[in-house]
Amino acid sequence: MRAAPFGRPIIAAERLSKTYLKETGLLRRRQGEVRAVDRISFALARGETLALVGESGCGKTTTGLCLVRSEEPTGGRIWYTAEPGAAARDVVRMEAEELRALRRAVRVVFQDPFASLNARMTVLRIVGEPLINNRLAQGGAELKERVAAMLRLVQLDPVYMNRYPHSFSGGQRQRLAFARAFILEPRVVIADEPVSALDVSVQAQILNLMRSLQARRAMSYLFIAHNLAVVRYLSDRVAIMYLGRIVELASRAEIFAHPKHPYTELLLTSSPNPDPTARKLHLVKAGESPSYGTRPTGCPFHTRCPYREPRCSVEEPELVEAAPDRGESHLVACHLQRQLSLRTFSD
Repeated sequence: MRAAPFGRPIIAAERLSKTYLKETGLLRRRQGEVRAVDRISFALARGETLALVGESGCGKTTTGLCLVRSEEPTGGRIWYTAEPGAAARDVVRMEAEELRALRRAVRVVFQDPFASLNARMTVLRIVGEPLINNRLAQGGAELKERVAAMLRLVQLDPVYMNRYPHSFSGGQRQRLAFARAFILEPRVVIADEPVSALDVSVQAQILNLMRSLQARRAMSYLFIAHNLAVVRYLSDRVAIMYLGRIVELASRAEIFAHPKHPYTELLLTSSPNPDPTARKLHLVKAGESPSYGTRPTGCPFHTRCPYREPRCSVEEPELVEAAPDRGESHLVACHLQRQLSLRTFSD
């Protein structure tokens, strides 16, 4: 895999897997397994936003949780480089103290601003708790000063410091969630559908806030999403995920202008085009996504693919370079990618 144009990775997954056992009955008999994340590889560079995109249940959130070992991977490696020039450390093998340091540097912002904040805590306690837990502030004036500075950074008035979450709108609560994540000055933020529960106008505010904070702090985002309009606005590169596998990985421009995988085409042509002059597209008639329990052999997308050929049902494609002559990396897992001409937003 070629390096991202931003330079050396700060965190990278190498054939990362997460498998859950399926058990039934009172005796919890094993009835097979679910491969939520299946041997995926990607790298996130310093200062970059990598969007991880796919339908609900494709393994996006599990991938993000595996990076900080909130979910324990069952295979592969996760490499984290704390500082430029430092040796990469394997997150999977980290002991407790080193893992705590990682979780200070790699923070998570969750989807639902109404559920991710403790309703019984004040804003001061919600935003300041990571400082207290990591013994970076002792409370009192020091804690209030640091929380006030962070609230101003996410464009909230420190006068709200003693209020509770129910006093705030959805957009304000998500700002509080970002303030809680950013107060430890992380190097990486895993943002799991952070605007999907918000109105469109509020989404724009949060996305602009994310860009502003990234510019100030030079942090990296793993942005988990399914809304392609949002992905197009915020991301630098895009990884398309299907049934636990990454099926396409390229720059934002490449994904939207030159999609190589039929599933990417399905996502693009199914997404509303904000351009009122664009010609409307018909959806690819490709059926419903299979469940993990009935995962097909061969290419995982072949049961829905309108271009499938006999080999697609028996031979699983590898993620390989699709455009070696274009000067940038464009990886795709499709047997037919060199012969297909796929549609995009503007076709």
